[in-house]
Amino acid sequence: MSKTLPFHIGLRYVRAKRRNGFIAFVSWFALLGMALGVFAIIVVLSVMNGFDRELKERILRVVPHGFLTTEKPLTQWRALSEQIQHQPHLLASAPYIDGTGLVSYGGGVRPVEIQGIDPDYERNISLVDDFMLVGALSDLQPGEYQIVLGNLIARNLGLAIGDTVAVTLPQVSITPAGVFPRSKRFTLVGVFEVGAQVDQSLALIHIDDAKKLFRMGDSVAGLHLKYDDIYSAPAEISKLKATLGEGYTTKDWSQTQGSLFQAVKMEKTVVAIMLSIIIAVAAFNIVTSLIMMVVEKRSDIAVLRTLGLTRFGIIQIFMVQGITMGVVGIAFGALFGMGVAIYLPQMIAGLEGATGWQLFDPAVYFVSFLPSQWRAEDTIFVCSMAILMSIVATIYPAWRASKIEPAEALRYDV
Repeated sequence: MSKTLPFHIGLRYVRAKRRNGFIAFVSWFALLGMALGVFAIIVVLSVMNGFDRELKERILRVVPHGFLTTEKPLTQWRALSEQIQHQPHLLASAPYIDGTGLVSYGGGVRPVEIQGIDPDYERNISLVDDFMLVGALSDLQPGEYQIVLGNLIARNLGLAIGDTVAVTLPQVSITPAGVFPRSKRFTLVGVFEVGAQVDQSLALIHIDDAKKLFRMGDSVAGLHLKYDDIYSAPAEISKLKATLGEGYTTKDWSQTQGSLFQAVKMEKTVVAIMLSIIIAVAAFNIVTSLIMMVVEKRSDIAVLRTLGLTRFGIIQIFMVQGITMGVVGIAFGALFGMGVAIYLPQMIAGLEGATGWQLFDPAVYFVSFLPSQWRAEDTIFVCSMAILMSIVATIYPAWRASKIEPAEALRYDV
C-alpha cells in the first residue's frame, strides 16, 4: 500500500461528517479547548512581560547600576572615583550614605530607605531629577536638613512642600534625661514620582546632612556606579572587583532589586503552569474523541487490515487525525493570541474611552494602562508544548485501534 495512505485517511477522518453527533461535539470541543488554552497563555504571558518591562524601565532608570563599598567607611572617595573612572563602560560614580528609618508627620508614620546624596554627582547616576513633581534635587542644600520624598510617601502622610517631618533612626541617643531614639526634623523641598515601589520607600537627603545624621564624620558608605548598559553592569562590576582586589565589596542592581524581578518571573511561571491545565484538558478531549472514533470505525479498521494495511499504518491514521485537530486549534489560538497580545493596550484604551471605565486607577496603581509585550520565544514555547501534548494524547487511542482484530470486528458488524 502507498506510504501516504494513512496520512490521507487520517485527514479524511478529520473532515468526515460523524454519524454520532456526540463524537463531533467532543472533537470540536477539543479543538476549541486547545485554541483557548494557547490563546490564554500567550496573552497572559505577554501581559506579564509588559509589567516586567515597566518595572525594569521605571526602577532601573532611578536606581544605581552598582555599588562599590569598602570594609570600613570610605574617606578618600574622590581618589577612588578617579581610580575607577577609566574602567570600560563605566559612565559615572557618586558618593552615597544609606540607612533605614521612619518618616513621621501628623500622626502618620512610614518606613523609608534613606539615601544621602550629593545632587551634583547623583544627577549623573540617577534620573530622579527628571521625575520630580515638585522641586528639584538641587534644592537639597547642605546644613539645611531638607528632604525629597516619593509621591506615595508624601501623599499618605498628607505632606506639602515646606512641611517639617521627623526622621527617626533605629538607633538611640543616651542623654541625662534617659535613652531616646535618634530623631531629626527635616523640611520637605521636593516630591518625585517614578511609578514604581521606590515612590513609597525612598527618601533623599544631602550627603553632608546624612554624615551628621548617621555619624559618619567625613566618610561615606561607598560609591554609586552607572554603566552604559544596565544589563551588562553585573558582569562589568564583577570585573571591577577583580581589578581592585581585596578590601572592596561590590553589588549590582540584580542583587539589590533582584528579589522583585524574581517574584515577577515566578508569578509568570506559576500562571503559565496553571493555564497549561486548559491545554491538558483539551488534550484529554482529543483522547476521548479518538477513542470514540476508534469504536465507530471498527469495521473500517478491519477492512483496511484485510486489504493489507499494517498495525503501524492504523496507528498513523489516528495519530494524524488527533495531531491535525490539535495543530488546527493551536494555530487559531496562536494567531488570535498574537493579535490580541500586540494590540491589547490599544484595545483596552479604546474600551476605556468608550465606556468611561478605568482599569487601573493611577491614584492606586503604578501604571494607568495595561502593558503588554509579545515575545516570539514565548509563543514558540507554548505552541511546541501544546503540539507535544497533542502527540502524546494520540498514542493510546491509536495503539488501541491497531489492536483490533479484523475477524472479530467484522463478525459483529451489522
